[in-house]
Amino acid sequence: MKSEIYGIIVFLHVLSAVLSIGPLTILMPVIKRLHGVEAGIEQAYLSVIKVVIRIVMHAGHVLVVSGVLLLIFGPYPWTTSWVILTLAVLLLSGVFLSKGFTIVLRRFHNPDADKTDILKRLMTTSWVYLGLMLLMLWLMVQKPMFW
Repeated sequence: MKSEIYGIIVFLHVLSAVLSIGPLTILMPVIKRLHGVEAGIEQAYLSVIKVVIRIVMHAGHVLVVSGVLLLIFGPYPWTTSWVILTLAVLLLSGVFLSKGFTIVLRRFHNPDADKTDILKRLMTTSWVYLGLMLLMLWLMVQKPMFW
């Protein structure tokens, strides 16, 4: 594969990694501001959260596709320890993102839901997911060899 095309794929991969991590930092202050607001403002904040999660989700799709292309056309085999660990963390974060955000946000509209508990879970989920993404970023940048 030509080095220009490989370079473009690397650029897309890095850009999608930034878009998978960066918007998560917006969630923390938005979640904090959701405590005790009126219904109209609450809906606006929830819309922001949903948009951020969609951006992160779709950037994650580009991240996965570009990562697979880099592995197919690049110098690293699939059996390399950092590749296997990155894939494991990727699967864990994908499951975590779908269960941690989507299910919790659905409960928010339930009339008898404890919104304080839901906001606490959203904040915890945001931090855990951010940690998983940073762990993946570390694995991809450092490429540590464990075996």
